[in-house]
Amino acid sequence: MEFYASCPEGFESALADELKRLGLSHVRRLKGRATFEGELEEGYRACLWSRLASRVFVVLGRFEAQDADALYDGVYDIAWESIVRPGATIAITARGVTEQLRNTRFSALRAKDALCDRLAETTGRRADVDAANPDVHLLLSLRQRRASINLDLSGDPLFKRLPPAATRAGEGTHVLRPDYAALVLAQVGWTALCERELTADDYENEALPTLVDASCAGGGLLLEAVNILTDRAPSAARERWGFEGWRLHDATLWEQLLAEAREREAAARERQARIVAVDIDPAARKTAERMVKCAGYKRFVDFCAAKPATVLDHAGAVAGAAVVADTTETPLSLMHDAMTLIGELRRAPELAAAPVAALTRDGLMARALHAEPARSIAVMPNNEEATIEVWPSLDHAAAAFEAATSADAEAEVADANDVISDEAAASAMPEPAAMLDLGDGKPLPVLIPESEQFANRLRKNARLRRKWAKREGVSCYRVYDADLPDYSAAIDLYEGCPQTPGRWLVIAEYAAPKTIDPALAQARMLDILAIAPRILDVPAEHVHAKARMRSRGGSQYGKQGAGKGGPGERANIARRRLPLIEEGGLTFAVNFDDYLDVGIFLDHRVTRNLVREHAKQARRFLNLFAYTGTATCYAADSGVEETVTVDLSNTYLDWAERNMRQNGFVGPQHHFVRDDVLAWIRDQRQTRNRWDLIFVDPPTFSNSSKMGRRTWDVQRDHVELLAGVSRLLAQGGHAIFSCNLRGFRPETRKLARAGVVLEDITEQTIPEDFARNQKVHHCYIVRRLPIEDAMAEVGFSAEEIAERVEELRNPGARKPRAASPAHAQAGVRGPHGDDKPACSGKPKKKKFYASKPKGK
Repeated sequence: MEFYASCPEGFESALADELKRLGLSHVRRLKGRATFEGELEEGYRACLWSRLASRVFVVLGRFEAQDADALYDGVYDIAWESIVRPGATIAITARGVTEQLRNTRFSALRAKDALCDRLAETTGRRADVDAANPDVHLLLSLRQRRASINLDLSGDPLFKRLPPAATRAGEGTHVLRPDYAALVLAQVGWTALCERELTADDYENEALPTLVDASCAGGGLLLEAVNILTDRAPSAARERWGFEGWRLHDATLWEQLLAEAREREAAARERQARIVAVDIDPAARKTAERMVKCAGYKRFVDFCAAKPATVLDHAGAVAGAAVVADTTETPLSLMHDAMTLIGELRRAPELAAAPVAALTRDGLMARALHAEPARSIAVMPNNEEATIEVWPSLDHAAAAFEAATSADAEAEVADANDVISDEAAASAMPEPAAMLDLGDGKPLPVLIPESEQFANRLRKNARLRRKWAKREGVSCYRVYDADLPDYSAAIDLYEGCPQTPGRWLVIAEYAAPKTIDPALAQARMLDILAIAPRILDVPAEHVHAKARMRSRGGSQYGKQGAGKGGPGERANIARRRLPLIEEGGLTFAVNFDDYLDVGIFLDHRVTRNLVREHAKQARRFLNLFAYTGTATCYAADSGVEETVTVDLSNTYLDWAERNMRQNGFVGPQHHFVRDDVLAWIRDQRQTRNRWDLIFVDPPTFSNSSKMGRRTWDVQRDHVELLAGVSRLLAQGGHAIFSCNLRGFRPETRKLARAGVVLEDITEQTIPEDFARNQKVHHCYIVRRLPIEDAMAEVGFSAEEIAERVEELRNPGARKPRAASPAHAQAGVRGPHGDDKPACSGKPKKKKFYASKPKGK
C-alpha cells in the first residue's frame, strides 16, 4: 500500500525522520507531506505514533482527469464496494485544479456522484453524505491532467490531542499546538535524552536528563515534553478514527498496536528526567501551571522563578540537557528580560552541553545569544509567520572550532592540544554585546552598545522632569519623546494616588523608517524597555509597551489585546479594580492592559484645565466623543448645572460614569448617551436643547460597525461636525475643538460659509513635557457668527459675501452642486441610524436635556 502523511510547511524533514524512526520503509520527503509504503500495520503505526503529521492518507487510485467526464470515469472504476463499509457515510474534499476542472466544489460533487453510482450499481444502495462528520473522508487531489483519490485514516487532525481538561483550561489563551511543540523538541533531541540510559556516575551524582523551558507561555511545550518522556502514544486516547469506515480495517491488528503502546508506556515509568519551567510573564506562567495541572502532569514539571541562578539550582546535575522557548506571545515589554534569561542560561557552564531551540517571530534571539543559529525553520503557527531557530550546545561549538583549527595537528603534544581546546571553548562562549552601569550596582546587559547614550539622556530627562512635575503638582507626565532619533519612542510615567499606590510606564514606539533594519529597531526598543524601568524606578511588571496602528475593527481608540478585560469587560468596568491617578485635584481610573490609550490623554492636561476655566461661566456643558469623560469631570468640578456626555462606546460611557462618580458628581443632571455623534447632533438640532460650552475631541479615523455604512475621517468630516456643533451653542456660547491628526488643516473658508470661525489656541495648550512635539494635537475655540461677519473675518470679498447671503435668502437660486459622495449620502441618515429622514417641523420644546439616554 502507498501512504502519505501531511504536515504544515517546514515540517517535512523532521516528519520524514520521524517516520523512518517508526520503522516505515521507502520514506520520501515532499512539499507538505512525506510518503511511505507498507502494509496496513505501517499505516496504523503512523496514525498512532506520529507527533508531527497532521493526517495520514492511504492512496486508493490515480487516473487521468482532463475533464469532468474523465474524472467521473476514473472514480467510478475504483471498486468502492470493497472500500466503503456498508452503511458508512462519506464526504469528499477536492484540492487543486486542472485546465478544465477549475471549481473544487464541482470536482468534489462529480467524484461523489461517481462513487455513489458505483455503489448503487454493485450493492443496490447509495452512500449517504455527511459533510460535517463522515465515517469515510476522501481527498481528491488534482494536478495538471492527473487525479488521485485518498482515504483519510485519521478522521480529525492528529494534532487535536490535548487532554480535554487542559483544552478547557487553556480556552482564550495561547497554547502552542502539539505538532509545533513536537517540532521544537525534535530540534534539541528531547526524545533521545528521554531514552538515554543513566550510568553509574549519573546515579552517584544524581544527574538526570534535563529540559529547561525558558519561556513556557501557555504550556504547550511542557505538555508535549511530558508525553515524550512517558512514551505515551500521541493518539492512543483518540476515540474515533477515519479508518473505521474502511472495509479493510482490521480491528484485531489495531487492538494489538494499542496493547503494544500501553506496554511501552508502562515500561517508560522507569524513566527519570527533569523538566524545569519558567516564564518572565507571570500571567503566562500561571496559564502553564494550570494547563499542566489539568492534564495530570504536575509531578513531572518543576516551575520556578525566572532567574538564572534559580533555574540552575532546580536543574541540578544534568546528564544531557536541552533548552527550549516559545517567545511568540511574550509581551514586548518583557521581551528583553526573556532573551537575557535565555542568553544567560546558554552561557552557564552547567548547561554548556545543552542545545537551544526557540520559536520566535523575529531575529532578535540571535542578537541576545550573540551567535547566528545553526539552522532556522520557517513555520506558521496560528497562520502567523514565525521561525524555529536552533543553536548547538557550546560544547559542540567548541569541538567544531577545535576540529577546524587543529585538523593537521594530530602529531602535536597533548599539552598543545589542551591549550587549543581551552581557547576554542573560550571563543565559543558568547558574551553580551554590552553591560551598562546604571548606578544601582546591578550591571544591565543590552543588545546594542549605543544604548548607553539613551540611558544617559533618559537619566537627565528624568531628573529635570521630576523637578518640574514637583513644582507644577503633576504626577503623570511624559519623560522622554524621541530625544534621540535612533531611539524613537515616547515614555510616559504614571504615579498612582494613595488609594492605589505605585508607578507605571507606558512606552510607545514610533514607527521606524523603511530604511532601518526592523530587527535593529526592535533591538533598540527592547533596550529601551530594559533601561527605562531601572532608571525610573518602576517594577518590570508595571511596564507596558504599546504599538499604535489603525485597528481592524475600526474602534475609536483601539484594543491592545485580550488583556484582563475579557468578554465581560463592560459589565466589570464599573467594579473592576483599576489603578487610580490624580490630575487637577480630580481622580481618574486608568487601564494599562486592554487598550492602546490608557483612559486619559496626557497631552490634553492644559486643555482640560481650559475646559474648567471656561465652564465657570457656563450653566450647561456638552462633551462629544467623550472617551472616558475626563473633560466632563473638569466641567462638573467648575460648578455647571448640567452635563451631557456622548460617545459611541458603552464601555467608555461606563468608564466616564465611573470617573464622575469617583469624584462625587452624581445625580439626574448628569446624562450619559450612547450614539453616533453626527446623527445625535442632527437629532438635537430639531430640539431646543442648547449648551453654553461644548468640548469636541474626535478620533482621527473610525470605521466602527456601530456607525452603519458611514466612516469617520476628521479631515474630511470636520466641517459637517463643527457646523452642527455651532447650531447647538446657546447665545454667547462657544466650543473647544481638538484633534490629534498631525497634518490637520481646518477648512476655514467652508466653515465661514456656515457662520463658524476658529481661533487657533494650539500653542497655549501644549504642556511643557510635550514641547518637543508641537503637533501632538491641534486645538481651537469655535464660535458662531453672522455669516457676513464670519466670511469677512477669513477674507472673503464683498461680492462673495453678497452672493452667499443671496443664496441663503433665495435657496432656489443656489448653483447646482455635484452629487454627494458615498460617505456623505450614507451620513444623511435619521437620528436613530435608520434610513428615515431626520425630524422636521416645529422644534420640540426642551430647554434642558431631558430625553431618555439611548443605550442606558
